[in-house]
Amino acid sequence: MKTKKKSAGGSLVELVVIVAVALGLALGIQAFLVKPYRIPSESMVPTLEINQRVLVNRLGNNFGDPKVGDIMVFHPPEGATNAAGPQCGVRVAENELCPRPTPKKADVNFIKRVVAGPGDRIRIRNGRVILNGKPLDEPYVRPCGGGPECDFPGEITIPEGHYF
Repeated sequence: MKTKKKSAGGSLVELVVIVAVALGLALGIQAFLVKPYRIPSESMVPTLEINQRVLVNRLGNNFGDPKVGDIMVFHPPEGATNAAGPQCGVRVAENELCPRPTPKKADVNFIKRVVAGPGDRIRIRNGRVILNGKPLDEPYVRPCGGGPECDFPGEITIPEGHYF
């Protein structure tokens, strides 16, 4: 039985097909199943460290709403990323909480933990989240060092379709 020798042209075509299929699979997996992210800031320490890389399941939210404690990747309201400071979706006094986000979404991704869902009431006292009148169990949170940033004046109710 004779074996055929592969020509240089045939090997090149085979290599191109293999690379194209691998690239297609990688793009398809990233588009529909998992996506890699790098943690850019210390906001999720100690759960996620700065520059840590994570793979995010893109199917997870298709099977139900987020729950308190879930870690989510999302586009925040445009007002959350404003260089001049956070902006609210409605007019509020300087020392009041913002009850509504700005209507547009920012282009950046945030990776954060869900603290409250639609209809929940929250307030912050001494750096602790008070969810529906009870302190939220958050063993992953660093103690607040004191000062005005450890408290939010008043209580807000999370609007339908929104999460805090």
